[in-house]
This record gives sequence, structure tokens and C-alpha cells, in this order.
Amino acid sequence: MPIRLDGSCHCGAVRFSCDSHTPQPYQRCYCTVCRKTAGGGGYAVNIMAVASSMRVEDPDGARRVYRAEFVDAEGGPFTSSAERSFCSRCASALWLWDPRWPELIHPFASAVDSDLPVPPENAHILLESRAAWVAPQRGAADGCFDSYPAQSIEDWHRARGLWID
Repeated sequence: MPIRLDGSCHCGAVRFSCDSHTPQPYQRCYCTVCRKTAGGGGYAVNIMAVASSMRVEDPDGARRVYRAEFVDAEGGPFTSSAERSFCSRCASALWLWDPRWPELIHPFASAVDSDLPVPPENAHILLESRAAWVAPQRGAADGCFDSYPAQSIEDWHRARGLWID
């Protein structure tokens, strides 16, 4: 049975819960969007959960969605399909949802109030985007990737016997 994750923003205006088979907060993303919108250590940590299990309490409508703007290789602008939910009152980053994978939702570990397991190792991803001032704190078993690793969040958990049925 998946683990129930409860979370909230800093001011408490938005609360959420969702079920996760993959609760190990092991991926540290150093991309500019995560770093600037969810920050903390120069990276953000997200978890994967079942989107259909997501329950949100937002009685005053404080939740807002941000879709990052980028420039492609030819210099043309485009908007990310990923929707990053945040609290408009306290600016807490809450979760990410992308219509390309509608069955998944990715709460930020920083917004999860439930106790999370300590991962046996970390994956430092999108290091090519990290700020020059950020010195990743790498453990001996940590993986380091300039872009996305080939192993999915589900595969990582399954390979280590950490998938929760």
C-alpha cells in the first residue's frame, strides 16, 4: 500500500495529500527553474505520487500555477507544459504536474509535512544548469548527471527495493 504524504505551504493556506509508491526524496534538481522557484541549497527535491490520489484544501484560493518560459535552440520562446503550483500568499513551492504524464504528480519534499525516509543515496540532476556558487554535497554513492538520468524515479526505487506496493 502506498504511503500517504501530507503537505502544506508555509502559511497554511494550502494543504494537500497524495499517495506515493516512491517516497524517497533522492533527486536533487539543479535546473534554473527549480533553483529559482523552489530554491534551498541551489536545488529542489521532488517526489513522485499518484495524481488521482491528490486532494487539495485551498478554501481561499491561494494556490496559483506557474509555467516556466524558455528559449529554444533557435532563439524562439516557448512555455513549459509543466504546471508548478505555489501559494500566492507565502510563495511556497508545492508540487509539479505535467500533462505529458497525467497519472503522476510531483510534490516538493520541502512542502511535505509527513516524515520522509532518508534515501540511501542521492542523484544530483541537471548539474549543467547549476549556479556557479553551488557546490553539490555529494555522498560516496551519489550519482551525478548533467541532464536527466536514464533511470526513472520508479526504476530507481524498484532497483533498490524501495518501491512501496
